[in-house]
Amino acid sequence: MTRPQLLIGLMTGTSLDGVDAVLVDLAGAQPRLIAAQGSPLPEALRRDLLTLQAPAPNEIDLAWQAGNALADCYVDAVAALLAKAGVAASDVTAIGNHGQTIRHRPERGYTIQLGNNARLAERSGISVIGDFRSRDVAAGGQGAPLVPAFHEAIFADARRHRVIVNIGGIANLTDLPRSGDITGFDTGPGNVLMDLWIHRHRGAAYDAGGAWAASGKILDDLLAELLREPYLALPAPKSTGRDLFHANWLAARLTGRTDRIEDVMATLTTYTARTIADAVKATAPGVDDIFICGGGAHNPTLLAALARDLPGVSIASTAALGVDPDWVEAIAFAWLAERFIQRAAGNVPAVTGAAGSRTLGALWPA
Repeated sequence: MTRPQLLIGLMTGTSLDGVDAVLVDLAGAQPRLIAAQGSPLPEALRRDLLTLQAPAPNEIDLAWQAGNALADCYVDAVAALLAKAGVAASDVTAIGNHGQTIRHRPERGYTIQLGNNARLAERSGISVIGDFRSRDVAAGGQGAPLVPAFHEAIFADARRHRVIVNIGGIANLTDLPRSGDITGFDTGPGNVLMDLWIHRHRGAAYDAGGAWAASGKILDDLLAELLREPYLALPAPKSTGRDLFHANWLAARLTGRTDRIEDVMATLTTYTARTIADAVKATAPGVDDIFICGGGAHNPTLLAALARDLPGVSIASTAALGVDPDWVEAIAFAWLAERFIQRAAGNVPAVTGAAGSRTLGALWPA
């Protein structure tokens, strides 16, 4: 079968910071990024999506209305992307759309990503492949993380033991040894708790450059309390999200404390770094290189904390491997869409815990 060439990848992650859209040429051995487009989510939609992270009144109607509004954001992002690239919709084979996760409960047999793919296909004029996680869950897997197969395809090196760490709202790692099976799982919170804290106290979406965290001091007793979270000790396969790491989770651990807010921020930043480092030490002893992607790649305070916890290990962003860290996940979902078209496996059973390899996704034709 001839490989499709131009595909679009769409990603909205746990951070709820916007829509990442990429146009990718997959004709060659490695994906070639043609254009990328980042679009913020309207604040009202972001609030609705946050509301839907937990049970809410009239949530079925709210979810469908939010899904429709999100699909319209995707349509706008696709149009802007194609205009930037000078490419017609008719030249694109398909859109791979991750959608916005509002519940991730694989232990109950489901995971939900909003985004009304039928509406997206209708309004963009491009076939859409979405709902990538459900088949893996149906096969007994976690449905996450799904990017390790993509990481292996483009980042593995038989000469170097590499770990790829995506630090979005939630952090996940992919262990790529020189030979043998790859592994991967969600390590715990990425930016989600830091974003929550700075938004509450400063009204900002995130701690730009880690500057606020750098102004505080680490509270060792609070860090120890945060590290007692049982999820961290669970064996892989495992995945997590806002279903666990949310405002009430943090509030319960701050009850009765009167810490300076910048010290809490410093501690939350160190917490993310420590949980990643502990996961690397347990999973990938002897690792040569760690490559970071996602929003956390732009937080030098976080990266410095990670380096302190992993002395002697080279840490860089995926830009060093030729892939902009901001677009790795969106490119991955274009790649997974191609896997669907080829009816090839998109999951790694050793990562998700699924009963076997599965073709992931469903098709909404243009």
